Amino acid sequence: MTEDDRIDAVLNEVGPRLRRVRRDRGVTLSELSAATGISVSTLSRLESGQRRPSLELLLPLARAHQVPLDELVGAPPVGDPRVKARPIVRHGRTMYPLTRQPGGLQAYKVIQEKPYDCPEPRVHEGYEWLYVLSGKLRLFLGGREVVLTAGEAAEFDTRVPHWFGATAEGPVEFLSLFGPQGERMHVRARPEKSRRSAPH
Repeated sequence: MTEDDRIDAVLNEVGPRLRRVRRDRGVTLSELSAATGISVSTLSRLESGQRRPSLELLLPLARAHQVPLDELVGAPPVGDPRVKARPIVRHGRTMYPLTRQPGGLQAYKVIQEKPYDCPEPRVHEGYEWLYVLSGKLRLFLGGREVVLTAGEAAEFDTRVPHWFGATAEGPVEFLSLFGPQGERMHVRARPEKSRRSAPH
């Protein structure tokens, strides 16, 4: 079935649905005409399928019947919104994808059990946002080191040398959002009191 066929099938069901809604409410065509300003003949042709429904006709009918427009049109139910992606295990981290679009902003829930002995900061195009759910997250950024605790967030340009991961105190669980250059979350970490500078 083509897309045009599917649209025609939906529109063909509108007339019988309009008649059913009107009759369920005990409203005559004349009463509905007075409430909507649509002529009786047009209403009759709509219900019999002789007149193709349009927004100009359906909107006043939806208001008169006090029902959502999609109830008159019979819009299909929304598909399953759950993201069913397999976890990715890489370099001691387990990453759960939270988005499924191929481009744009990508979101992950990340769990890392053990710290790295020798963090290696890297550089690449993009922008990243981190939010700590539990534990402590060690972040190297442009020659500085900060430790984020649960409830703290950080954002940075990934063209700046960076690395992040678990501390020696135990596992960390955090959210990571990564997007192309220019996509920013505009969320900042809490004040400097929980941060510490790396030794020079």
